[in-house]
Amino acid sequence: MAEENNPPLRVLAEGLRFPEGPVWMPDGSVLLVEIAAGVVSRIGPDGRRSVAARTGGGPNGLAMGPGGKLYVCNNGGFDWTEAEGLLRPHSQAKSYAGGSIQRVDLATGAVETLYTECDGVKLRGPNDIVFDNEGGFWFSDLGKVRPRDRDHGAVFWAAADGSRIVEAALPVPGGANGIGLSPDGKVLYAAETETGRLWAWEIEGPGRLRKQPWPSPHGGRLICQFPGFRRLDSLAVTAAGNICVATLVSGEITTVAPSGEILRVVKMPELMPTNICFGGPELRTAYVTLSTTGKLVELPWDEPGLRLAHD
Repeated sequence: MAEENNPPLRVLAEGLRFPEGPVWMPDGSVLLVEIAAGVVSRIGPDGRRSVAARTGGGPNGLAMGPGGKLYVCNNGGFDWTEAEGLLRPHSQAKSYAGGSIQRVDLATGAVETLYTECDGVKLRGPNDIVFDNEGGFWFSDLGKVRPRDRDHGAVFWAAADGSRIVEAALPVPGGANGIGLSPDGKVLYAAETETGRLWAWEIEGPGRLRKQPWPSPHGGRLICQFPGFRRLDSLAVTAAGNICVATLVSGEITTVAPSGEILRVVKMPELMPTNICFGGPELRTAYVTLSTTGKLVELPWDEPGLRLAHD
């Protein structure tokens, strides 16, 4: 897997408490979560930080939805280890009471809870989210980890108005993390963290995925098995349909073609780059969260990102 010359990288903000879920805004600011602080923060173009909303728990993935509202995957919280300048989650929080999907009014900072369960089963650790053009959104549930056991991950679809939620794929044994849609909206992608696998499903309708037969554990089609010891986090899709995956342990952003070929590897300055989004003129700037060191960075990208449903 060839590494290429790294593009110039600029630190926009630092001192953040495990940032993830960046969303670029038209005014040039970036919304993101600080999981360990339980807040959604706004990073201005000048790097100035302000709190946009206080969600509590463990806010994780973010997406802009209908009416200019911000939707939050809340994983319910972690316990943390901090040593040698690095902040790391290590298990389910002692105060954990379940995961949720929240909606934020950015004008007031008001937070409302849309979903806490599906068919009577509690959401465990909602992680990442992407809106479709069918009135709803797909989201991943990583599950939670405890000292001697862990939950299976899953993929869900839910209506934006809070009226319906569907369990679409289960189990994702290594935890469902990054999630995204192809440019035509016909294929759903999900990254499985612990196995280093990238999966795809053809979409048949809201909450309905075409399933591959056994032995696929959840009906997904394997796109790419990442080499070596690599764990996968969030992802973003480009306008051309390539999938850019935040790759943990190796500290990379890895671009994968829909065919599964690894096209490009960009090294990051820490081992845990967790999320990527696109913004700026023509969506040619990548914004990446470096979570254990608490930074948001930007760098030019070699191809434009995909414009999302409610951008």
